[in-house]
Amino acid sequence: MKMKSKAPWIYVAAITVITYIPIVLTVIYSFNESKITSVWEGFSLKWYDELFRDNDMAEALLNSIVLAGLSCLSAVVIGTTGAIGMQRKPSRFNGVVSYISLMPLMIPEIILGMVFLAAFSFMQLPFGMLTLVIAHTAFCVPYVFMTVRARLAGMDKSIEEAARDLGASGVQVFFDITLPAILPAIWSGVLLSFAMSFDDVVISIFVTGAKVNTLPIKIYTRMKTGVTPEINALATVMLAVTIVILLLGNLLGRQRTYTE
Repeated sequence: MKMKSKAPWIYVAAITVITYIPIVLTVIYSFNESKITSVWEGFSLKWYDELFRDNDMAEALLNSIVLAGLSCLSAVVIGTTGAIGMQRKPSRFNGVVSYISLMPLMIPEIILGMVFLAAFSFMQLPFGMLTLVIAHTAFCVPYVFMTVRARLAGMDKSIEEAARDLGASGVQVFFDITLPAILPAIWSGVLLSFAMSFDDVVISIFVTGAKVNTLPIKIYTRMKTGVTPEINALATVMLAVTIVILLLGNLLGRQRTYTE
């Protein structure tokens, strides 16, 4: 019995040591006065000042935001349409279609990057923002598809049938009943896919062009010469943004639960 009671605490301690202590140290040393990340010389905000004055970082950040936004928009259209289509017209092939839709999540990113590189080279597409958006859309679609399909599976179909019996058209049913019901799921998928697209580095390296840099790629190239306090500051900012996105997704998920 004593061993069982200690098991949760051992798990918490292991997760804390492996995951959260490095994160906390990164945040702390982002406020370090010294250029040497392992030596503490006092509290300072100068690395954040240098970070926000870095034009290359600002350009890479803008590229990442635009890329994540376009990828999310495309993923919402494709993923939502696919989920609604499978729910409206059941078929014996739905299982196969669902499995194929989720394949990008199961394939290692380095394999996906190599596949996209070969495909875009074969199609002679110029590498840059276009190829980045196509590749990111491919692995963002499953997130939207999963969340929307799960929400549709829990919907009461009798509400839509009652609306049709009262004379509502298919378009009216969709915009007045279906869309409001699945909107929290769509937003959850958008936030999750935005975070995944914004943080991606492996696939982006394979499909980006010489003139287009995303923020994760910029960080990766700079870290080849060592971790600097500016990188720690940037990691802290990105961590804060990610936490905000996760909190928003959790809030939307709770709202969906309450409405049910």
